Amino acid sequence: MARHALGVLGVVAAGVLLAVSAAMNYRFGFSLGKTALDGEIYGAASAAADCFKALVPFFLFAAIRNRMWSQAVAAALVWTVVSAYSMTSALGHAALNRLDTTGQRAVDANTYKDLRADSKRAQDQLTWIPAHRPAETVASELNVIKAQRYWVITRECTEVSGKSARDFCQQFHKLNAELASAQQSQKLESRISEIGAKLAKTAGGTVMAEADPQASVLSKITGIEVEKVQTALTIFVALLIEIGSGFGMYVAFAYWRINDRAVEQEPTRAAAREKAPQPVVESAPVPEIAVAAAAGREEELAVAEPPAARRLNANDNRLPRAVPDSDVQRFYRERVVAASENSSLTSTELYEEYCRWCEDNEKEPFAHPRVTREIGELGVKKERIGKRTRYFGIALRSESKRQEDKKLPTLLPRAA
Repeated sequence: MARHALGVLGVVAAGVLLAVSAAMNYRFGFSLGKTALDGEIYGAASAAADCFKALVPFFLFAAIRNRMWSQAVAAALVWTVVSAYSMTSALGHAALNRLDTTGQRAVDANTYKDLRADSKRAQDQLTWIPAHRPAETVASELNVIKAQRYWVITRECTEVSGKSARDFCQQFHKLNAELASAQQSQKLESRISEIGAKLAKTAGGTVMAEADPQASVLSKITGIEVEKVQTALTIFVALLIEIGSGFGMYVAFAYWRINDRAVEQEPTRAAAREKAPQPVVESAPVPEIAVAAAAGREEELAVAEPPAARRLNANDNRLPRAVPDSDVQRFYRERVVAASENSSLTSTELYEEYCRWCEDNEKEPFAHPRVTREIGELGVKKERIGKRTRYFGIALRSESKRQEDKKLPTLLPRAA
């Protein structure tokens, strides 16, 4: 259950990366069209090429496993082209988004700094203003002064003569200056409040001193310029998306070992063969028996002929079977014979002979681990010597013996 859950999570993660990569390719292809229809065409072609990029690894490794080199080269070429195209779109998209993000953050940070500077300036100017009363109080006193007769006599303090007139105008100018200070103070306080409201609405991220904190930190750690670090990060993001979308599906499905599902069923089949009743079948005489019978030496053959159980060993394909054999078991019965305990074969020799058998029978060979695992399930004694696995008590059937077995049905007389 846990294995399938991990496989599902892997497929989902790979699917997300593939969807992101396809969307980036679609946007890149759409930007190439002169009209909306052309953009849709280029975008669809780009997205399809990106999806095909995820399928090519399946075809490529299957061709390599089957030794179909021309198809493998073609698959590698197609994957290189679609990956390069997808990489350019991913780089463009990542670079554009990173520059837009860092540029907007830099503008916001500069605006924040300017607002802070304006607020500081206004506060400094406010401290420079002399002490004063509220503007409304000062204005009311000015109105009282303007109602006196000296305001008319001095023609609004433009023609001053006499001590009383001078005292009157001096008081007027003092109140007028205090009113100006109060009004200026009101303007500065209003300006400070306005700036404070703008600062309160500004996002906290703009307070950062750097437009690209990630690149700045990496630049300080590595000693590389910020611009080069930003370029490297853009390339890294593009590689993450492209490699993840290109090989994610192949890796996720390989975890499930889809090609080995048939192997998991083989022990059950072998157990069924052991439990199934074996029918008694009369075996046909071997070539030596037919030749001896033609010479009239029946008595000699009766003594020399071994029992049926000895004539038909475990590697003889004429043994009746209740369940059909797998390809590996058929190969083992046709190409491997029992031998002395001193005789042995390496797993590589067995696999090479198995590949030749598949080529002769026009079959697709399984992977090396699966073949050795199925042969081990047949009960063959094996040991790990050095870096090689060696099977004891078996040998490869000679070429002459195989040819003789192929001709066997034509030499035998039909049973009565």
